[in-house]
Amino acid sequence: MRFAFHLLLLTSIALVTAYVAVANPEPPKSGYNPPLAKASDEAAKAIARFQHDPALKIDVWAAEPMMAHPVAFTLDERGRCYVAETFRLSHGTTDTRGHMNWLDEDLASRTVADRIAKYKKDAKEKFAQTYEKDRERVRLLEDTTGSGRADKSTVFRDDFGRAEDGLGAGLLARNGTVYYTCIPDLWLLKDTKGTGTADVKQSLATGYGVHTAFIGHDLHGLRMGPDGKLYFSIGDRGLNVTAKDGTKLFNPDSGAVIRCDLDGGHPEIVATGLRNPQELAFDDYGNLFTCDNNSDSGDQARFVHIVEGGDSGWRIGYQYGSEMHDSTVKQGNRGPWNYEQLWKPHGENQAAYVLPPLRNFADGPSGFTHYPGVGLASKYQGYFFLCDFRGSPAGSGVWAFTTKPKGASFEMADPHHFVWNILATDCDFGPDSAFYVSDWIDGWDLTGKGRLYKVADPVAARAPAVAEAKELIAAGFATRPVDELVKLLAHPHQRVRQEAQFALAEKGKNAIAPLAGVANKHPNRLARLHAIWGLGMIGRTDATAFEPVVALLADTDPEVRANAAKVYGEYSAAEAGKLLPLLHDTEPRVRLLAGLALARGKMNQRDSL
Repeated sequence: MRFAFHLLLLTSIALVTAYVAVANPEPPKSGYNPPLAKASDEAAKAIARFQHDPALKIDVWAAEPMMAHPVAFTLDERGRCYVAETFRLSHGTTDTRGHMNWLDEDLASRTVADRIAKYKKDAKEKFAQTYEKDRERVRLLEDTTGSGRADKSTVFRDDFGRAEDGLGAGLLARNGTVYYTCIPDLWLLKDTKGTGTADVKQSLATGYGVHTAFIGHDLHGLRMGPDGKLYFSIGDRGLNVTAKDGTKLFNPDSGAVIRCDLDGGHPEIVATGLRNPQELAFDDYGNLFTCDNNSDSGDQARFVHIVEGGDSGWRIGYQYGSEMHDSTVKQGNRGPWNYEQLWKPHGENQAAYVLPPLRNFADGPSGFTHYPGVGLASKYQGYFFLCDFRGSPAGSGVWAFTTKPKGASFEMADPHHFVWNILATDCDFGPDSAFYVSDWIDGWDLTGKGRLYKVADPVAARAPAVAEAKELIAAGFATRPVDELVKLLAHPHQRVRQEAQFALAEKGKNAIAPLAGVANKHPNRLARLHAIWGLGMIGRTDATAFEPVVALLADTDPEVRANAAKVYGEYSAAEAGKLLPLLHDTEPRVRLLAGLALARGKMNQRDSL
């Protein structure tokens, strides 16, 4: 994804020697040591086929045998990279397409135990050999010398090989904690001894994946939301979950977006009716988006604005056809999904219960992220980056696009190839503001290979805000004084602003007045929004934090009014009468968020509705 013609000038012998010297990972202490491809110069040579803006420079950051089969990755504050490697793809995880005799039972499954019962009945005495031979693995990669390339590879954790385990497909590293999604669990992993290996493994919630369904329709996503909660997604394998705090969630027959506290508590289903959403991404204004995969029947993948309570229309049963299908429509047998065109953007005669996608887009949407604000040319402000995985590097790669308002929602604008001809599975920005992308390389099989490329704009990278953000993120925010954190709410880097907000929220009552001052009057709109979100976080334990939010419901800035309504709607003692005037606001976005706030059902004076 960047120019690395200088690497191509290196001899193959030199490249191989370098990899062998620094990249051979030590065997995992658990004894699980699947075969990996040998070191070579293939990763560097592959850069020559990538199509990209010539202003970008692409380098190999890591490659086999340091890593293999990357599904997802995350970078922590120090630039260390955690990679979700799969070794169970068709080697322990299975698919209804190979067991159609299971179909009725699988559709009837309502718990993970129901799903496993089918496996035991099928495999009998070969159960462990069939379903528990291989494992998913979290790999830790580090550049310990500052060379700009990983030189250390460690198995962070690899005991994810039960029959009920799916593909590890989501990672988020933050403040020493690594969150990992691997059906049926949302895991918390932590290295408390500094060994590079997680000695803490804790399930925050279990019960994801009640159906066998299709491989890869698992847990994904993992993003920090502007409300300080953890967001993630599930495909149509469904969920029947009991969280650590005893909360139960039940949505067995479609994909969904879920959020919870960082300790797994207070889980909520945000939206449903998705088929297989992979990653999630928030824009600068707190709006959440995903891209949902198509069902291979003439329908198309969908760019979706995730709205709380929204239903995108998909049900797992549609995958297997229906007699409701009109045989004159040559689009495959998916029942109402195709017959009623539920997958298309808004149009006439569309079912009213469905929240339609913004656009049909991509063929194999996977990794998805938002530009943090620094590190690339200014033309990328507000842009998203989406991996389009099509099984071959030809025709696969990373899209770049932005959004612009359309009514209460948005429309896509300027979609174009950012880096193309790479079989990308995930992408993200590091604390150095560079763009990273993982490469499956080719096909669907497990080859023992995998790569991570770093994409940078050498000119944009020289901006002072890039180095400043890197230093701030690495140093952390917890011990910074209130006045410094308040100033950082206006920083050009999204992660800096967000972490400053979270640190202020942790200070509780002492931060209410400073946050209120920023929210009420600040020349930077984004600083005002982060202040509002911070007040909402404090308000969960101190209701006085909502007092300055109420005053903002009449602000002259529509984004401030909209987000004040959203935050106030989470207040258990919110008064409906204070939000009702916003249902007549001139801005449709304000009306939407006010309506959603009222719909949360926590307001007093409901009779006024």
